[in-house]
Amino acid sequence: MNDASILDLAGDVMSIESEAIEQLSARLDDSFVAAHHLMLACTGRIVVSGIGKSGHVGNKIASTLASTGTPAFFMHPAEASHGDLGMIAAEDLLLALSNSGESEELLVIAPLLKRRGTRLIAITGNPQSRLARLADVHLDASVSREACPLNLAPTASTTAVLALGDALAVTLLKARGFSAADFARTHPGGSLGKRLLLTVQEIMHGDLRVPRVPSGATVAQALVEMSDKALGMTAVVDEQGRLVGAFTDGDLRRALESGQTAIHDIKVCDLMTTHPVVTRPDALAAEAAAIMQERKIFGLFVVDDDGKLVGAFNMHDLLRAGII
Repeated sequence: MNDASILDLAGDVMSIESEAIEQLSARLDDSFVAAHHLMLACTGRIVVSGIGKSGHVGNKIASTLASTGTPAFFMHPAEASHGDLGMIAAEDLLLALSNSGESEELLVIAPLLKRRGTRLIAITGNPQSRLARLADVHLDASVSREACPLNLAPTASTTAVLALGDALAVTLLKARGFSAADFARTHPGGSLGKRLLLTVQEIMHGDLRVPRVPSGATVAQALVEMSDKALGMTAVVDEQGRLVGAFTDGDLRRALESGQTAIHDIKVCDLMTTHPVVTRPDALAAEAAAIMQERKIFGLFVVDDDGKLVGAFNMHDLLRAGII
């Protein structure tokens, strides 16, 4: 194959799989709605099962359901018939995947589960198959052709089943009122979870680690405090500990560029930025990062509801926390 034919074949695969999704979308009907309601009403868990390529797709569907508010897990049908069937309760629901609808491993366990009272949704490419006829609800995922040039390897058919699984997960997500915060709680270990859960209080420097000087301090005193706390800035506070200004490396640089002499003896309140941008301890760290990037500032001070200084952080802290 030359380079052009490689690209042509890859494009054909994309076109065939896209066509399969479009055909599937046009066929959506009351059966999909019935499957949605059956899954929404399930008081147990959705048990997804399939063998071969359907099993791989089923693993992904189960994972998507579980992470979007619908308790689910994948069970290999062969393992189910050797003891794992005991993990499925009557209040659970079996979502069985088989392109042919004749997978013996599923046909062994499905009748047993139905006799227990477990409901069955089948996704197959054959509405006349035994699995389709056993199901309480059948979803037709048939495709006109596979993307494989031999029309053998599961390609368009697995894409169609995956799309149906995603569609069910998303409609269930919406029906449950599943929020971004809910999503974060199921993804606490990743960067997404951090962005949706981590608060300013969890990353800020607090107590004695917060750089601060009184409003009557000199620039020299402010520079000592900035060097000691190593945040590139210091807060300027009044006698009650309320933030009245911020003095940063940028303020110092601008003062030097203006040609001011004996700068060390100047009062910091004469050079500080008044009304600096601040945030609250309970604000999301990701929201604070967005503010900093929009305003092009390197650090933020954190104040309470009374305007008292309680913390500080900079871009390095956000980077260490994995927020940016």
